[in-house]
Amino acid sequence: MTELLDRVRGALVGLKMPRAMEALDHTVQRLERGEITAIEAIDALLSEEYVTRESRRIDVALRTAKLLPVKTLESFDFSFQPSLDRERIAALAQLDFIRRAEVVHFLGPPGTGKSHLATALGVAAVKAGRQVYRASLAELVDALARAERHGQLAEKIRFYARASLLIVDEIGYLPISQGGANLFFQLVNARYEKGAMILTSNRGFAEWGEVFGDPVVATALLDRLLHHAVVVQIEGASYRLRGHADLIPEHVRANAPIAPPPPPKRRGRPPKNGAANP
Repeated sequence: MTELLDRVRGALVGLKMPRAMEALDHTVQRLERGEITAIEAIDALLSEEYVTRESRRIDVALRTAKLLPVKTLESFDFSFQPSLDRERIAALAQLDFIRRAEVVHFLGPPGTGKSHLATALGVAAVKAGRQVYRASLAELVDALARAERHGQLAEKIRFYARASLLIVDEIGYLPISQGGANLFFQLVNARYEKGAMILTSNRGFAEWGEVFGDPVVATALLDRLLHHAVVVQIEGASYRLRGHADLIPEHVRANAPIAPPPPPKRRGRPPKNGAANP
């Protein structure tokens, strides 16, 4: 028996299964006491190793995707945002929109949970084995601009295009130059009908011309981003400021809806170095 266990230990070492190795003696003891069958013993060892490896994979993937700190749908306070359809969000968590290469838009005032929901869906996608990447619009445009200066723009766009799900957060919080808008258009065009996206914004689509500094580029962006899209409008107060509402001016507390307009008509052209005609 000792010789057999030594061979099993050697095999587990060779197969790089440290967690199964740790659980081996305890599992064998349970087997000898008749608490489990042989097949259950095998299942227990493999399960221990699988759970450990899966946990490690998820941790690495979450860091790589920039989804830390982790947010989940279970930790989202739906009671604070009654305008949200909980079942609709749960349906998005099934991740069919990723398979269909759709774009999910979360629109609403600051603090209403847009980033939380986007991150939670990203975490769900990582756990399902999908490749995810998250960045604010400002970070994304800055990275593309640096790549362009170093003659590596095509490579950088390919990097962002590889992810099954690209999350672009905080659209509208900081102004984007016309050059930056064109770079973002090239990325969107590269992912169009090929990869899913989640976008969060505190600005309505009618304001995107101002956000991106060029109505023509904004129209070209929306033409692609609204073609296969799910728009989730969140109307409510800031969750972060829920305990300080009396300190916020009345005109700021007012919740103006950010209603999406109809999909834009195709018109104009993006800047000449755009990846494709709108």
